[in-house]
Amino acid sequence: MSRALTSGSPLKLIVRFAVPMFIGLLFQQLYQFVDALVVGRVLGMDALASVGASGGITFLLLGFTMGMANGFAIPVARAFGAGDAAGLRRAVAVGAILSAGMAVLLTVGGIPLARHLLVLLHTPAELLPQATTFLTVLLAGSPTLVAFNYLSGIIRALGDSTTPLIFLAISSLLNVGLVVLLVGWADLGIGGAALATVVAQLATVVACLWLIARRMPQLRPRHEDWRPARADVVESVSIGLPMGFQMSIIAVGTLVLQYAINGLGAGAVAAFTAGSRVDALAMAPLQALGMAVATYVAQNRGAAAWSRIRRGVSQTAWLGAGVAVTVGAACILWGDAIIGSFTATDAHSEEIIRTAHTLLLVNGTLYSVLALLFIFRSALQGLGRSGIPTFSGVMELLLRSAAALLLVDTLGFLGAVLAAPMAWVGALVPLWWSWELRRREMGLVADGLPSPREAAECRRSGRLAPTRARVRAGVRAGMTAGATVRARVRHRADERARVRQCGISSAAALRAGAESAVALASGSAAALPPRGTLALPVETGKVPGREHTSAAARLS
Repeated sequence: MSRALTSGSPLKLIVRFAVPMFIGLLFQQLYQFVDALVVGRVLGMDALASVGASGGITFLLLGFTMGMANGFAIPVARAFGAGDAAGLRRAVAVGAILSAGMAVLLTVGGIPLARHLLVLLHTPAELLPQATTFLTVLLAGSPTLVAFNYLSGIIRALGDSTTPLIFLAISSLLNVGLVVLLVGWADLGIGGAALATVVAQLATVVACLWLIARRMPQLRPRHEDWRPARADVVESVSIGLPMGFQMSIIAVGTLVLQYAINGLGAGAVAAFTAGSRVDALAMAPLQALGMAVATYVAQNRGAAAWSRIRRGVSQTAWLGAGVAVTVGAACILWGDAIIGSFTATDAHSEEIIRTAHTLLLVNGTLYSVLALLFIFRSALQGLGRSGIPTFSGVMELLLRSAAALLLVDTLGFLGAVLAAPMAWVGALVPLWWSWELRRREMGLVADGLPSPREAAECRRSGRLAPTRARVRAGVRAGMTAGATVRARVRHRADERARVRQCGISSAAALRAGAESAVALASGSAAALPPRGTLALPVETGKVPGREHTSAAARLS
């Protein structure tokens, strides 16, 4: 069910929109958690480390297309907020074409390079065979991941975050069952874990397509929409491509970090993998708030509701900081117990748990920085500002890489752990600065009017400014309503005319009958007709739908 985020309490709308996405992220983390649990318990710690060794490359290759797919949904949200149905369909068609092209390139180009990329990262020799198998299966099924991210993104763009949650929950439960079946029962090894993820994602893609075909006609492009104008392609690419690069830049930093951790041995890789699973779970509510802000800002940008954007982002930033402090405290206090569920109870596993808990101790103290990073970056992306978020991603890459290359040699695993918080702080500074400038700019523009930059972008792209689009739609609706009212007025006037005609004819007949009755009662011979005949004059007239004729009454 689509929902407009352009009216009502901003914080309540954002929270209600974010909660289903948070639950969806929890389900995603659930099946990753189960993957790690089954792989670590059934196949051993080397298999779990192999999954972690391929994680950086997976993030790099799939992260770019996932970022682009989410970026392609922003023009859909803008068009929905502006009430531009034709523009919405064109944006859906453009995003579908570009997403399909990227998925094909990823599959065809990624599979042959899978082993070579792992070798370049100095993956330990004992992990290389299983890591190659896991990565190859994921790349072969990457079109399903790209398709789900795009389809769920455009469904959320219409304000519906609940339906993607339901589909993701079904997919997660299916993935859990398939991992247990393929790894534990069918003995397909680490490839079975990757295959379970691909099959589960395929199920969600089919469910999303069914929903759009049956319940969301506004997301179904028409024949002419598959030949979009150059301006529509430019708008989608100008937002989607930077978001893809941002994910890639972050992923490159993660690869550099993975390279440094691989040099510390299989035990460090296993500890980092287990700690990262819990870390990703803790980040889920912060990511959900950021995703909700992107859709909220994009819809209100289409509606030119600048004051709502300022108020909603500011309130969400305070909420995100509070949630981050709570989650960080939980990771610091109980993180080691959660990590312990991945491993068996032996001396080697105890060392891995202690090492992994170091990651949660460091990251947990700075989750509030990460929350603000997610929210401000999403707000700028929702406004169509992609330059500063991209620059912020470059800052994150440089700081993460520097920490990985300089601190790991001196501090060991602690140096690798410090890389992420340093990158968060460095990336937040330009985002915060840019958001403050945009916030002040929006404060100078009245609601309903396009900002100066918004008006300039509309002129360049050839599309209507949000206000003009709504005015045109309102004029068309007003003309239709006016014609209906005029037709009703004419119909009622005709009815009143017919009623008056009937009344005149009946009154004349009554007067003639009364005069005849008076004449008979007085016995006036002059007024009487010849003997044998008494004529009662009746007014002859016609009433619409009925005819009256003269009548004579004869008396003998």
